[in-house]
Amino acid sequence: MDSLFEFNMLKKDYIKFIQNKLFDRYSEPHLFLEVKNPLESMIATILSAQCTDARVNQVVSVLFKKYKSVEDYANADINEFEKDIKSTGFYRNKAKNIINSCRIILQKHNGVVPKEMDKLVALPGIGRKTANIVLSNGYGIVVGIPIDTHMKRTNFRLGLTKNKDPDKIEQDLIKIIPRDKWFHYAFAGISLGREFCRAPTPICSKCFLKGDCKKIGVKNKY
Repeated sequence: MDSLFEFNMLKKDYIKFIQNKLFDRYSEPHLFLEVKNPLESMIATILSAQCTDARVNQVVSVLFKKYKSVEDYANADINEFEKDIKSTGFYRNKAKNIINSCRIILQKHNGVVPKEMDKLVALPGIGRKTANIVLSNGYGIVVGIPIDTHMKRTNFRLGLTKNKDPDKIEQDLIKIIPRDKWFHYAFAGISLGREFCRAPTPICSKCFLKGDCKKIGVKNKY
C-alpha cells in the first residue's frame, strides 16, 4: 500500500456524497462506551480492544463502582483486577497496561489523565485510536479520527483509503473530511460497519449505500 493516499484519485463530489449519506443515516453521534470522565474513557477504551462495547459497558458498570480514582487503579492487586475484567478478553495485558498507565499518570501527570496526544500514546496500551477516543470522549478535544476495525473496513471498501494501517488511514481521512466533522464521521463510519458493512460478509443488499459504494475488496456479500 502507498504510504500516502493521493487526494486527486478521488472525486470531491463522491467524498461529499458519501459523507452526507452517512450523516443523514447516522445523524446524532453519541458515545458507544458508557463513561463520565477522561479516566473512565481511558479504562473503557483499553478494555474495548477485541471486545464488544456491550460487554465493556457491562463490565465497567461494576468496575467503576469499585475503582473510582487513578490511585485505585494504580494500587490495585493485579490478580484481583484480572478477575474483574476477565470477560473482556486479553485481560492479563489489559490489567497490566491499565495499572501501569495509572501509576505513570500519578508519577508524571499529577494524577490527571493527559489531554495531549503525545503524552497519551506514551502510556502503556494506548495507541492513537485510544488516545483519540480519550481526548474526544473525555475532554471534547478532537485532534484526529479514531480508526478501529470498523473504520478500517468501511473506508477501504468505500474507496476512501488504499491503506490498511490505522495511522495511515487516519492521515488519509483527515485530508478529505472537514476537521469539524471528524467526530461525527468516526461515529458514522463505525455505525455503518456495525449495521451493514460487517466482516467478513457485508449486508450490501440492504445497505443504504449499495448503489454508491465502490465495494473494494468485497468478494462475498448478501
